[in-house]
Amino acid sequence: MAKSKITMESLRKWNFVLAGLHAVQGVAVVILAKSVTFPISVNFLTPNSLAPEGSFSLVPATQNVFDLNLAYLVAAFFFMSAFAHIAMATFYRPTYEKNLKNHLNKARWYEYALSASTMMVAIAILSGVYDLASLLMIFALTAFMNGTGLLMEVWNGKSKKVNWLSFILGSKAGIIPWIVIGIYFWSANVYGSGQIPSFVYWIYGSLFLFFNCFAINMYLQYKRKGKWADYLYGERVYMILSLVAKSVLAWQVFFGALRP
Repeated sequence: MAKSKITMESLRKWNFVLAGLHAVQGVAVVILAKSVTFPISVNFLTPNSLAPEGSFSLVPATQNVFDLNLAYLVAAFFFMSAFAHIAMATFYRPTYEKNLKNHLNKARWYEYALSASTMMVAIAILSGVYDLASLLMIFALTAFMNGTGLLMEVWNGKSKKVNWLSFILGSKAGIIPWIVIGIYFWSANVYGSGQIPSFVYWIYGSLFLFFNCFAINMYLQYKRKGKWADYLYGERVYMILSLVAKSVLAWQVFFGALRP
């Protein structure tokens, strides 16, 4: 196998730079953004107080349990990435580089399981998903999708015969949150006023594209297409995609909803 043109030292520098870029953007969002909160609620059944005397029935009800500041949610996924990158460049570096030699990066998938899931929750809230249970499921399905990415690397490593089962399962799980959000768009237009801000549609479309780019990057890695025959090239593409996807989401949210 030809020696990689991408060195471990260059990836260390990339991790330092990306940690800084994520952290600076997270701080900027916290400092510059106005406070915009969304009511996170729970749904439950309760006795129908308007039922005829002598009869009993249950009706759905909603209760607000807390308000969530959108700026903090956006800043959170920046800080998660910043911590992961600084860890891979410093105290976690020996393990990180050892794993890369075996075509594995556990830290990446752990970070994505948290940051990408938080990103999906932010997109869902902007789309009108305020139910705590629904948001939890969206978070969990996105985390599961990234967990299957980890399994893909653990199972396959440097093997020439690739087991695609985890890739397929992850892709199917990952599409469900997008379908759920799409249903909210459809409902708003069919049964509501349809006045969802245009920037939310742009977020939905652009982030859906970026999320698919991660899957494409993995596909090219395991098909060993062109430059992706070098696992470290795919690692660097993951770094770039993560920064760009988070930045695109954050600043669309900022200029659409958080700008003072």
